[in-house]
Amino acid sequence: MCLAVPGRVISIDGDDPLTRQGRVDFGGVVKSVNLAYVPEVQPDDYVLVHVGFAITVVDPREAERVFEYLEILEQ
Repeated sequence: MCLAVPGRVISIDGDDPLTRQGRVDFGGVVKSVNLAYVPEVQPDDYVLVHVGFAITVVDPREAERVFEYLEILEQ
């Protein structure tokens, strides 16, 4: 099963559209993510990430709902 997870973009590095990287916070875990598919993304936006690539920008409320569900699953 493949799973995409939302995260908040903390910072963006690089100008090349294919190799631009973002530091993305997944509820406390920060990872480097390729931003090639979301050239419009800015810091504090929420993105949906699959296998190291941000594949779309998501609504912050929707991202928060997913975080709430994940927290419930951990209990």
